[in-house]
Amino acid sequence: MGGTDPAADGADEPDWEPGLEDDDSGSVIAAVGRQIKLWRTGAGLSQAEFGEAIGYGENQVYKVEAGKRIPRPEFLDRADEVLGAGGKIAAMKEDVKEARYPKKIRDLANLERRSVELGAYGNHNLHGLLQTKEYARALYDVRRPTLSPRDLERYVAARVARQEIFTREPITALSFVQEEVTLTRPIGGKMVLRRQLEHLLEIARLRHVEIQVMPTDREDHAGMSGQLQLLKLREGGTVGYMSGQLTTRLFSAPKEVQTLELRYGIIRSQALSPRESLAFIEKVLGET
Repeated sequence: MGGTDPAADGADEPDWEPGLEDDDSGSVIAAVGRQIKLWRTGAGLSQAEFGEAIGYGENQVYKVEAGKRIPRPEFLDRADEVLGAGGKIAAMKEDVKEARYPKKIRDLANLERRSVELGAYGNHNLHGLLQTKEYARALYDVRRPTLSPRDLERYVAARVARQEIFTREPITALSFVQEEVTLTRPIGGKMVLRRQLEHLLEIARLRHVEIQVMPTDREDHAGMSGQLQLLKLREGGTVGYMSGQLTTRLFSAPKEVQTLELRYGIIRSQALSPRESLAFIEKVLGET
């Protein structure tokens, strides 16, 4: 991945999705591309004629059919209409939507969708579900090795897409404990931080969300082993999720999950209450 593919017709748009080579998304996109090619050739259209009919360049059509580009929803809608597919091409939008994001993020998002309750403790930056788009972009921008512009936007889009959890039904009960330092570290600069703090206050006022702050001066702290996330699933059972420098790990063994549940419960009891935390965030915002 990485690098910018030059467009022969100069028509590539900045928000046009790149292809995927890093996980199983590639096979999905390749299958979609083959189906579009079969419909196009069956209609007796060249790539150039088809592109002109749907409002895209020949080079973009070639890359979609070759599985090198992820077609956007409007591409599939126009293709369905022009090729007379009767909804068969447009129906692939859901598969393409899933494939747009990196696999490990898709897997986490799937767990979040299946959750009736989610609890997370963050110790070095704000949890992904709490981040503004600008904060998320700044966070990915400081990653080393440096991400390509396309990969950066892809990860940001995936992170923002997961935040539908705040508005979808049935409601998921959400709780977050954030270290004090995550509220003051100016990732992206002061203005990005200010907007992020304002966003936190907006989220914290939602009835199904609780945000707590862990003050730096706490002498007793059950979270010294690092960040953690717990997800109670609709079909029963609880899983734990942790990410590190180069790895992510899912915990499902009862003994491991019990340990994480114990730690998270103690962490919440040691942090400021949700009401105290709201006042604390307001204070930090006023000083930023």
